[in-house]
Amino acid sequence: MATRDGVRDEDYVTCLDGPVERIDGQLVLRIPLDAGGDDLHDVARGISRIDGDCLEVRIPDWLAEKLGIWEGTIVTVDNRNGKFNITPAAEWDN
Repeated sequence: MATRDGVRDEDYVTCLDGPVERIDGQLVLRIPLDAGGDDLHDVARGISRIDGDCLEVRIPDWLAEKLGIWEGTIVTVDNRNGKFNITPAAEWDN
């Protein structure tokens, strides 16, 4: 069984925060491959594509509405439970 730093691959979680962007009228996430997009690629198959050095994930309008996200919203993405998960990032009081 493959491991990464002593953690089984299926238990290794990549978690990243970043902004929702609008490209060609569509809401998207652009995740640099070298910052974790490479780890998320397998769980985002069918909803993503590689564009240069980024994993690009399109967010359907119905999902954006359901999650309450729009252009400029900071979201958290991860690969927990072998799925591509997206949630609005927690807002912190400074």
